[in-house]
Amino acid sequence: MRNHKVRLLSIVLASVLLLAACGGGGKNATANNTGNTKTTEGASSAGGEKILRTNNKSEPGSLDPAIAKGTHESFVLQHAFSGLMRYNEKDELVPAQAESYDISEDGKTITFTLKDGLKWSNGDPLTAKDFEFAWKRVIDPELASDYSFQITTYVKGAEEYFNGEGSIDDVGIKALDDKTLQVELKSPTPYFLDITAFYTLYPVNEKVVSENPDWAKNPQGTEFVSNGAFKITEWNHNENIQLVKNENFFDADNVKLDGIYFDILEDDNTAYSKYEGGEYDVLIKPAPAVTAKAVQGKDPELQLAKEIGLYYYEFNTTKKPFNNPNVRKALSLALDRKTLVENITQGGEIPAEGIVPFGLDDDAGKDFREANGNLITEDVAKAKELLEKGLKEENMTVEDLKNVTLSYNTDEGHKKIAQAVQAMWKKNLGVEINVENMEFQVLLDNRSSGNFEIARAGWSGDYKDPNTMLDTFVSDNPQNDSKYANTEFDENLKKAAETGDQKVRMDSMKAAEKIMVEDMPIIPIYFYTQPRLQKANVTGVYKPILFYPIFTYADIEAK
Repeated sequence: MRNHKVRLLSIVLASVLLLAACGGGGKNATANNTGNTKTTEGASSAGGEKILRTNNKSEPGSLDPAIAKGTHESFVLQHAFSGLMRYNEKDELVPAQAESYDISEDGKTITFTLKDGLKWSNGDPLTAKDFEFAWKRVIDPELASDYSFQITTYVKGAEEYFNGEGSIDDVGIKALDDKTLQVELKSPTPYFLDITAFYTLYPVNEKVVSENPDWAKNPQGTEFVSNGAFKITEWNHNENIQLVKNENFFDADNVKLDGIYFDILEDDNTAYSKYEGGEYDVLIKPAPAVTAKAVQGKDPELQLAKEIGLYYYEFNTTKKPFNNPNVRKALSLALDRKTLVENITQGGEIPAEGIVPFGLDDDAGKDFREANGNLITEDVAKAKELLEKGLKEENMTVEDLKNVTLSYNTDEGHKKIAQAVQAMWKKNLGVEINVENMEFQVLLDNRSSGNFEIARAGWSGDYKDPNTMLDTFVSDNPQNDSKYANTEFDENLKKAAETGDQKVRMDSMKAAEKIMVEDMPIIPIYFYTQPRLQKANVTGVYKPILFYPIFTYADIEAK
């Protein structure tokens, strides 16, 4: 563990040096690379419009904040909407739609006061009632939001209503007047303010949503009503999503871009070619080989950002033999994660040491990951022993695994990792499996419906607390695609949620993580970093540790 920590420090220092070479603060100051010649839709188009162009790696399933469930959706939503709170360029949580907030002495009631004069992109007044409507909509059982737990877990009366055992009027979300929203929590929740910056808790316009249930599916022909720095004007499915500046945004005077175009493109090689050819101003998550070359060449356009996230494979624990923890642990023990990150991903990723990544503190101010130790090991001899034992318990043999498929979403990096894992299992255990790629949304749907055996997955934190990486796997969480269920694990997280004692909270989460790793319903592979390439004349982009890069205050300077 200590070596990985030193490596993380080296990566961070390298990133700082790169940023310093680029002018610091996520701004490139050099201009010695390939040009940024725009198409007729770009920054130098007629009229001098500043349109920032970038890639979004997958087609969104929905651009409704209550229904969205992945970064391929949140990347767009974080520019089209604005929550009560936001993260600034220093990664500090600050008010956004809220002007201020007050927390009661017992920590159970938060009262938000909204800014004056807030408006929707269509000019309608935005009030506290819009937040009340939006949040209560998230917990409507008929909507079946995968992120309903972000409210039902914490807000008084929300779980009862969601389960059909209580009234919507008893849910602790109430607009006291047009500018005041009051939230009553079950227990003191120090990170609830962080959750209000998460996209599930963005407001939606009640009139628009009520009149048109498909308001978020096809913006063409009708305005997509939102409250962020930009508004969506076109969604050409599987091609691009176009946003223009929202003049009704509360901080519109400080927004310099006229728009953002997200190109929906899964192929990394084509995306890089577009960046090199000047069609993109920013390239998110380049192919591993491109990132490795940029690191080695000290490319000033490379930005290596930190991220709270875990790349993993999840088992469908309802299907044999993956219902057996010995089989699951065997497959984990047989992987060489150091080789995977150094030879395959090559973007500064850290071999996973547990479920919770580095970067989140415990009650003593120590890094949670370091405090709970390295829980992930490689031991081929032990893996063989556990595999034999597990398969025998299920009356199966290694030959039975030939029909097993590892599914991943179409991406050159995911493909290389899947093939490397496939090779390691064959070499170390004699296990031969199939690998299969598919569109990201198809993979998400298959995982949600249980239509998989082993699937590629990733989780980026929603708020700055270790619980953000653990509560996904509570037995009744809609996001728990592996269908993992352990009463002791659930009880530890429930204990953490119900106490205001930070030591008790952290100790309970540390115990829960150890229980989960012992059961191994998922195979942690590595902790994320997020590389991006950014043209020298693009300034003002910043990336909070929990979010994709934010373009709200970006600018494209004349060359």
